[in-house]
Amino acid sequence: MKILVLNCGSSSIKYALYNMDDKSVMTSGGAERVGLDNAFVKVKLANGEKKQIMHDIPEHTEGVKFIFSLLTDPEIGVIKDLKEIDAVGHRMVHGGEKFNKSVILTDEVLKAFEECSDLAPLHNPANLKGVNAVKELMPGLPQVGVFDTAFHQTMPAKAYMYAIPYDLYEKYGVRRYGFHGTSHRYVSARACEFLGIKAEGTKMITCHIGNGGSIAAVLDGKCIDTSMGLTPLEGLVMGTRAGDIDGGAVTFIEKKLGLDADGMSDLLNKKSGVAGITGGSSDMRDVENAAKAGEPKAVLAQQMYFYRIKKYIGAYAAAMGGVDVIVFTAGVGENQISMRSEVCKGLEFLGVKFDDEKNNVRGEEAIISADDSKVKVVVIPTDEELMIATDTMNLLK
Repeated sequence: MKILVLNCGSSSIKYALYNMDDKSVMTSGGAERVGLDNAFVKVKLANGEKKQIMHDIPEHTEGVKFIFSLLTDPEIGVIKDLKEIDAVGHRMVHGGEKFNKSVILTDEVLKAFEECSDLAPLHNPANLKGVNAVKELMPGLPQVGVFDTAFHQTMPAKAYMYAIPYDLYEKYGVRRYGFHGTSHRYVSARACEFLGIKAEGTKMITCHIGNGGSIAAVLDGKCIDTSMGLTPLEGLVMGTRAGDIDGGAVTFIEKKLGLDADGMSDLLNKKSGVAGITGGSSDMRDVENAAKAGEPKAVLAQQMYFYRIKKYIGAYAAAMGGVDVIVFTAGVGENQISMRSEVCKGLEFLGVKFDDEKNNVRGEEAIISADDSKVKVVVIPTDEELMIATDTMNLLK
């Protein structure tokens, strides 16, 4: 069985084509800087060869169509016809309380999912564009949605409830859901395998840091708290999202700028975060380069970005009564050496002893804490795609 996995994020599209007979990756890659200048697609072939192709990607539909063309390309493609693909598995962000497990994407399911788009205005529409692009190119092909919220369903009520009138939860499902669940599920399990430890009895903090970012407290292999909330807006400072903000500040800004709810949502989700502070790019590579050049707002944006991550690590260590393992993953977590270093500085009181030399790694599994550190700090590249492919295969068996 050949399964194509699509992971349409706010500014990226990851893809991987799996031969599920042996779970091998036939080809993989991703479009980056979607909607930004200098967009490109990286392609990794089965033989390990890598190519980078510059291509204008103004929005997600164009990106998905270009990826399909690469799969059947005479020179770098791995299949002769799209009909060789048996199913497509999609990363789906938010299903409210409608979906708590992976499902086959029927018209009824897609309608229900679309009704949840106001909860994830950056991602749900991008997810739907991926699904619709597949329907256009390969009508009738089975598609499966794997939801970000599933891993976080083990949170206790004291963690997922908001201190607002209870009937808002009963009527509208207003609560903390959490996101990046497929990634947190993968790296928490993989970290245990990598370190040769059991999930039971382990206090772990998983940091999925990318253009969007979230942190989870994982106790005995189960999530007990996470930084994102009802929507992916809450928590860390992100590429274009504000993260934690006083609700009173939101109403204050609404009145000052004369914004309605949609206008305020657009400001907090698409015009804030590091892009809002710098007035420029949402890409942390650009922000890091500007900070190195001494641009004051870029320096501030980086400091805020790092500081918020550190605060959540401290909070979750307190929630679990300590921490045994800290995991960094996703685009920034796996590749930005300075972020990991700055976040871990000052955590010695928790038992973290950092090793700058070991930290000089990008995109590979590594222990980056000192040998005698009480807390193991590790980099674990996420593999959401394999998790999605596996769920897709299991549903279609």
